[in-house]
Amino acid sequence: MIPTNLSEVSEFTLLGFSEVSHLHHLLFVVFFSLYILTLMANTVIALIINCDNTLHTPMYFFLTQLSCLDICYLSVIVPKILENLMVGTVGISRTGCAMQMFFFLFFGVAECFLLAAMSFDRYVAICYPLHYTIIMNSRVCKGLVAGTYICGTAVGLVHTVITFNLPFCGLAINHFFCEIQPLLELLCGNTSPSEIQVIVVAVFAIVAPFLLIIYSYIHIISTVLKISSTESQQKAFSTCSSHLLVVTLFYGTASSMYLRPKSSYSASVDKLLSLSYSVVTPLLNPIIYCLRNKEVKGALRKRWRNLNFVWK
Repeated sequence: MIPTNLSEVSEFTLLGFSEVSHLHHLLFVVFFSLYILTLMANTVIALIINCDNTLHTPMYFFLTQLSCLDICYLSVIVPKILENLMVGTVGISRTGCAMQMFFFLFFGVAECFLLAAMSFDRYVAICYPLHYTIIMNSRVCKGLVAGTYICGTAVGLVHTVITFNLPFCGLAINHFFCEIQPLLELLCGNTSPSEIQVIVVAVFAIVAPFLLIIYSYIHIISTVLKISSTESQQKAFSTCSSHLLVVTLFYGTASSMYLRPKSSYSASVDKLLSLSYSVVTPLLNPIIYCLRNKEVKGALRKRWRNLNFVWK
């Protein structure tokens, strides 16, 4: 007999990629490689920014925080994926599942609000360049980052506590980690209140910071279009292009995952969406910022030359 209440059980089962069990070894190599590359890329970005005094500006301070969030965000999910691919279907304790959901939401929501803080930084830099250093001082930057972590903690705690106090009629999670939508599939009876809860959280965690980003860029575009010099316009837009690309990648996949009713849920599609924003995006973020940012590329080349000189 399957227990009908989560408090009666001690473990869930993560089905993972059981439908493609013949590809487990190949997928393990792929995910392990992506994990190592992402850790290395984000770590290098954070170290380069911290070691180069010319990059000690608000924009790069936020970029360092983004790299740290991506490392933590990925590390909440990938180890369980690798275990699943190595041994097949795996179990996860009730506490472990709750902790995984909390930290997944914590880091994910914090990243949403951090992207909004980065857009505010670009807004001040372009719309109020003469007051930029005054407005975006160290205290304001640290306050914005602290605010992102507070929002992440609040959403993670509220959602996790509510979800894990609901009755469950199943224990097999058709996913590779304790994701929200697959857990809703296991709830007993009418799940409409839980779906509304997910949508409300998503509106706060995804739509609210996204609206702040849109508001910032409306003013940025309006200001840039008033600049008479085409070269100055291109320079202004180039400082925002990397951020816009990261926002599009992250918010595009996250919104398609959470801002929809449970009736449209598809396990295979949602696994792909989860992989895109939880595994692929953290790898692309440092690549996007490096390839499109002359200052970061210059700092990387400088450090590379210094290393070569030391080794010689």
